Amino acid sequence: MLGLRMPASVSRAAALFAAVAFVLGSPSSASAQQDAAVLFRNVRIFDGKTGTLSASSSVLVRNKTIEKISTGAITATAQVIDGGGRVLMPGLIDAHWHAMLVRPTPAAVLSGDVGYNNLLAAAEATATLMRGFTTVRDMGGPSFGLKQAIDEDLVAGPRIYPSGAMITITGGHGDFRQLADLPRTIGGMLSRMEQIGGSMVADSPDEVRVRAREQLMQGASQVKLTAGGGVASPFSPLDVSTFTEPELRAAVEAAENWGTYVATHAYTPVAIQRSIAAGVKCIEHGHLMDDATARLMAEKGIWLSTQPFLDLAGAAALGPAEQDKMRQVVAGTERVYALARKYGIKTAFGTDVLFSKAQAEQQGAMLATLTRWYTPAEALTMATSTNAELLSLSGPRNPYPGKLGVVQEGALADLLVVDGNPLDNIRLVEDPAKNFVVIMKDGKIYKNSLAHR
Repeated sequence: MLGLRMPASVSRAAALFAAVAFVLGSPSSASAQQDAAVLFRNVRIFDGKTGTLSASSSVLVRNKTIEKISTGAITATAQVIDGGGRVLMPGLIDAHWHAMLVRPTPAAVLSGDVGYNNLLAAAEATATLMRGFTTVRDMGGPSFGLKQAIDEDLVAGPRIYPSGAMITITGGHGDFRQLADLPRTIGGMLSRMEQIGGSMVADSPDEVRVRAREQLMQGASQVKLTAGGGVASPFSPLDVSTFTEPELRAAVEAAENWGTYVATHAYTPVAIQRSIAAGVKCIEHGHLMDDATARLMAEKGIWLSTQPFLDLAGAAALGPAEQDKMRQVVAGTERVYALARKYGIKTAFGTDVLFSKAQAEQQGAMLATLTRWYTPAEALTMATSTNAELLSLSGPRNPYPGKLGVVQEGALADLLVVDGNPLDNIRLVEDPAKNFVVIMKDGKIYKNSLAHR
């Protein structure tokens, strides 16, 4: 994976994952049904961009894409789904997800069996899809194998835009080594977190360049660096700035050579501004930014991928020090959204769930909380077509070429049928088991409860 001999435990886990993946794709979990074509009739369309619903329409899906949309009748040999006047909308997109880190505890990530952790992630991927999230941008973790299993229909799950291992510095956010692991021997053995592909330590422009290229070699659609301190890492205060500008620029150059971009984890003005100076295209989080930094982001056209953190629910698995850092982040949530609105920053929606199956089940509820700052239509647009626009920054490294996040002719067929109107009542997304009556990804039906009515 890294140009070094793969540890036996990792290779055994990879074999185990491949051998048992069929179990997770069996009828006991979400499995797809695909006909030559699917025709949705009598649906009102939220297209992912317009804040109003269409008149009653028909939508024909064929060969993974939306072939035709009409307010009149469409004649085709196809499986017919009568929406009964319900709303058809694009599948949801989470722009900041950690597919491998949702369910295990921090200790299990670092010391648990890799094969089991892979299976746990596969189960969570299926649950994610069944919550209506048909695409995620993975912002750190060894998700390449999971993505491959999903793409090959071994496991039901969302499309994954992988970053691979997050790149950090000694003592930075993402460095989960213990003090007993120091000093680091340059060119020596990799730490456990590096062996499993969770994060990579890089303490010079040359090391950053190598680690970024390694992720791109494995199929990263974008590169993730931690430019400042973070909540979950034990030796990383929130206020610290980590990478130097030349180090950040080395990653940007490597990514741009591959036609893609760098996103940085950054909360503070210094970390954000240094990232921008180095050529970073997207800031993750930004909760501690100030007015001048927000204005700079807007002027430079920098994306903000942030999360509506309103309480400590996501920090339940963390220690007291980490929970204190989370309080600081929560305190900045109102400010970051206010500044994003004030300056018209291009803003993406994500959840950044870590180490909590229960919190992951609130993925839709987190989307609904955006109505503290946005209308329901604006919030749903952010989680569909706006997030898809961010994904397109991957350029030729985009693993899923085609239009996502919209209901348009020629777009990829990731679709939800909602029992109710989410533009009037966005809280419908909080209960996907009840309210998402059809879930389609890539033209395949993973759920159709209308067939039983």
